[in-house]
Amino acid sequence: MGFLINSYLPFKPSTPFVEATGGTESTDGDYKVHVFTSSGDFEVTGGGTAPNNVVEYLVIAGGAGGGVWVAGGGGAGGYRTNTGHGVTVQTYSITVGAGGAGQAGGAGGKVGNNGSNSVFDTITSIGGGGGSGGAGAGDGNNGGSGGGGSENSSTNGDGTAGQGNDGGVSSHSDVGAGGGGSGSVGGNSSSASQGGNGGAGTASSITGSSVTRAGGGGGAYNGAGQAGGGSSPSGANSNATSATVHGSGGGGSRNSANNGGNSGAGFQGLVVLRYKFQ
Repeated sequence: MGFLINSYLPFKPSTPFVEATGGTESTDGDYKVHVFTSSGDFEVTGGGTAPNNVVEYLVIAGGAGGGVWVAGGGGAGGYRTNTGHGVTVQTYSITVGAGGAGQAGGAGGKVGNNGSNSVFDTITSIGGGGGSGGAGAGDGNNGGSGGGGSENSSTNGDGTAGQGNDGGVSSHSDVGAGGGGSGSVGGNSSSASQGGNGGAGTASSITGSSVTRAGGGGGAYNGAGQAGGGSSPSGANSNATSATVHGSGGGGSRNSANNGGNSGAGFQGLVVLRYKFQ
């Protein structure tokens, strides 16, 4: 007498690869990429089996705004990246940090606004530190990367270890220092007519092509931003520029007569996740 064999399995076999949805999805060869430019959900529907149950991540926080009046540039948002981060079947809430707003020019110095944190699972990147503002005001804010110091400052904003770098200092009158970048410290002022450049950004090919992000904003005046960070113009009361690349800081403004000269805003953060899907 024969045995009846079921023609179906009572369970779904586990997939050897991660399966997930969320963000803007694309493929790069055998890898799937999820890009989040705003907060959302990364929903893992198949956790995969070892060694394919992991993702590579890039988590960048929002860059900071520059300060006003002989001011420092904004620091870059914290930059964290690694491979081999284990995931399981669940929904992960993704937070993409906003960039710090620029400050309106006018009477008195103003410190730039910090950027906001970005988060994926246990990974938190710290928002960039705002650039210092005001004659002799000193420190930029601490952050993922620190804000640059304003004129005649001997200190700066501190970066966060493993995420970014310190802002620069300005030992001259009438100029500020550059904000720290994910790749290097912010530049110091070099003369009474040259503010510090922002710190360098960091390149990543996680999306399939190399992009350099999270650079510091330039200090007032003539300081150049890096990796899309905002720059500071040569005009005494001209507006600094805002950052244009994820995680980069805004430029600081000079303001020699307590009028005009808005500072630049930092740019929003970014979260990218990548894994082998076939």
